[in-house]
Amino acid sequence: MIHDHLAWHETLDMHELVAFQTAGLFMLKKSIKMVHDPKLRELYKFSIHSLKQNLTELLAFYPETPKVMMDSSKIDETPFYAGNLLGLAKTAVRNYAIAITETATPALRKVLTKQLKNAVKLHGKVYYYMYQKGYYPSYDLNQLLANDYMNATKAIQLEY
Repeated sequence: MIHDHLAWHETLDMHELVAFQTAGLFMLKKSIKMVHDPKLRELYKFSIHSLKQNLTELLAFYPETPKVMMDSSKIDETPFYAGNLLGLAKTAVRNYAIAITETATPALRKVLTKQLKNAVKLHGKVYYYMYQKGYYPSYDLNQLLANDYMNATKAIQLEY
C-alpha cells in the first residue's frame, strides 16, 4: 500500500533528529568564534557543514509529513537555547541510566541514582517551560513540525 505522507513514527523520529541537530548547529555556530586551536576549529567547521547538510536533507521530507505547516517568520532565539538545555537534560538522563546499569559499587550506584533523579527533574522543568512558552508543542504535531522547520532553517542560515 502506498501512502501520500510519511508514517507517524518516522515523522516523530525525524523530528527528534532535526530538533537535536538544530540545537547542535546553533551552538556550534555561536561558539566557533571562541575556538582558537586550528585543528579544533576545522572540526567545528566540518561539524557545521555536516549538520547543515543533514538538516537540509531531512527538511526536504517535511512536505511529506502529515499536515505540516511551515512558517519561518519568527526570529526569537530563545527556543534554541531552551532546546539546547532540554537536549542536555535528555542526554544526561540517558547517560545516567546507562551508567547505573554498568555500576557494581553500591555507593556509586546510590550517587548516580540521586543524580539521575535530579536530571529527570531538570528535564521536566525545561520541558514544561518550553511547553508553556509554545516552544515544544508536544500535543500538536503540525505545530511541532512547523517549529522544527522554522528553527532548522534559521540555524542553517545563521552566519558564523
